Amino acid sequence: MKLLYTDRSKDDVEISFAWYERQRKGLGFEFLDSIEATLQNIRNNPKMYQIRYSRFRGCPIRWFPFSIFYSIEDRVIVVHAVFDN
Repeated sequence: MKLLYTDRSKDDVEISFAWYERQRKGLGFEFLDSIEATLQNIRNNPKMYQIRYSRFRGCPIRWFPFSIFYSIEDRVIVVHAVFDN
C-alpha cells in the first residue's frame, strides 16, 4: 500500500529527530530507523493495529516512547501523527 504523510506527521518527526540528536549524536537516526521499521510493519498488515481514536489506528514504535497514528483510506495509508505516548 502507498503511504501518505500529513504535514503534521512530517513536523512531528522532524521535531522529534532534532530533539533526539541534541540528546546524543546519532540517536535521531536511530529514531528514524525505528519509524521506518514500524511503517514497514504497518504496510505489511495495516489492519493489525487496533483503532484507538475515532478512525485512527495506533502503532507503537519499538525502542522509543512514540506511536504512529494512521488511517486506511481506499488503498492508501495516511500517517496523521507521530507523537509520544
